[in-house]
Formats: sequence, C-alpha cells, structure tokens
Amino acid sequence: MTIRNILCAYSGEDGQASGLDHAIRMARHHDAWLTGVLCHGRHALERSSSARIPEAVRSILREADNARIAEAQARFQAAVAEGYKPDRAEFVDLDPDSAGPLSAFARCFDMVVTGAHSARPDEDHLSAHPDTLALQSGRPVLVVPDDYEAAALADHAVVAWDGGRAAARAIGDAVDILAEKARVTILTVGRKPTAPDHVDALLRHLKRHGIEAVSEHRAQGHASIAQTIEMSAKELGARLIVMGAFEHSKFRHDLFGGVTTEVIGTATVPVFMSH
Repeated sequence: MTIRNILCAYSGEDGQASGLDHAIRMARHHDAWLTGVLCHGRHALERSSSARIPEAVRSILREADNARIAEAQARFQAAVAEGYKPDRAEFVDLDPDSAGPLSAFARCFDMVVTGAHSARPDEDHLSAHPDTLALQSGRPVLVVPDDYEAAALADHAVVAWDGGRAAARAIGDAVDILAEKARVTILTVGRKPTAPDHVDALLRHLKRHGIEAVSEHRAQGHASIAQTIEMSAKELGARLIVMGAFEHSKFRHDLFGGVTTEVIGTATVPVFMSH
C-alpha cells in the first residue's frame, strides 16, 4: 500500500497532540496529503434526554461544541504550519447527519491515524472510535497512545501473527511500511497451535517483498495474549505493533473483551491494525 493520503481523526484533547504529531511525521516521511477531521455527533445529554432539554440548554451545548471544534482546527493548522506543508493539508468538520459516518468518509484515504477514544462526557461525541473505524471503514487504522513521543518513525515493528484472516489483512496493508523497517519480528503467542500458522511461508512471502523478518514465539503463561504481545514488543525494543483487528465479532469483543480491545486500550507504542 503506497501512502499518499492520510486522515488524522480527532480523538479528544488528551490524544490529539500525539496523534496529530505522528500523522504529520508520517505525512512528511511519505510526502502525503494530510486531512484532519473532527466528526461531531450529538452531546450525550441530547441523546439521552432530548425531549426534556430546553432549547436554551441545547444552544449552550452547541456553542461549547463549536468552540471546541474551532480550537481543534486552529491546533491542527498551527501544527501543520510548524511541521509540514499547509498547501498539502486541510481540516474537515464532519457533520454525520448530513455527510454520513466517519467510517464512510475514511474509505477515501489510504489510512487513518488517531488516538484512543475519549469517553469524557464533554468530548465522547466528538472523539473517534478507532475500533469502529477499523471494523467499518475497510482502511487500516494507526492508533497512537496518549502522550506518545518519538523523534522519528519506528525502525522495528512487531507483527502479531496467528495465521488468521485479519492478521493477513494487516500484513497486506502494512507491507510497504514494513519494507522500510530495519527490523521486523513475526510474533506468535501461546502453545504451538494444532493447525499450522505457516510462519515459514509468511517469512518467505515477506522476503519476496525485500523484508528480512525473523520469527519469535512466546508462551502466554499467566498473562493475556494482549499483555504478552505488548511485553514482547517492549523486550524486543519495537516501537510499532502490527495486528489484525476483531478476528471475532465486534459484539463478542464488546461483551467479553478481546485482544484488539485490550491492546488499543493499553499499548504504549502505536498500533497498526486492519480488519
């Protein structure tokens, strides 16, 4: 996947700086166009108690949202002016009532860069959901942790591989990014599977793309799969995790949790995921 068109989705005050900084870093590296987007829905109060809220209160909520949107746009434009090219960047205030959901808009880009979703009551309706984007947009999503700082893009990536469809999709989407890394590690977790995970075939596939990857297998032990992936990335010195998203249904993840949900919520390095 050649990266020429990047979407940076607003994910709340805490995550905006790290996500935007990383998106600018990627746009600069790939000489790509960069679009910042803030998709605004209705405030939680309006969603839950619309019939009982006076118009004066609705007006106050809308004014507060407009101020936050204007602030986010100003911050985006200032960051682009300082660290990139204003003529290759734009900011979009997306109204889902008239323009459709963010996931549909994201389909017109090579990839999405965002932070973890903010559930704060005053910005939950303005913050992108990276899991929903990965599930519904058909585009890869790079989730940047809050307060993540780096002088450059990662030179070592860990690829979480379980032989499944979503992991294969993630590698296909990330192959050009992986080709630029000095080190790529294919990580398998848990007991050796009874069904083949075809790691050797995967290493051969990557080699044919010019990627000299190595494989690592880690026993899961008492840690969860997500914790094992994150601990392994830290031990190996990797600054990027590549993984498939939601191999099982989103409903199952919401009900019982899952690797995707846990990694998004706890990773300390950027996570590139595809569904």
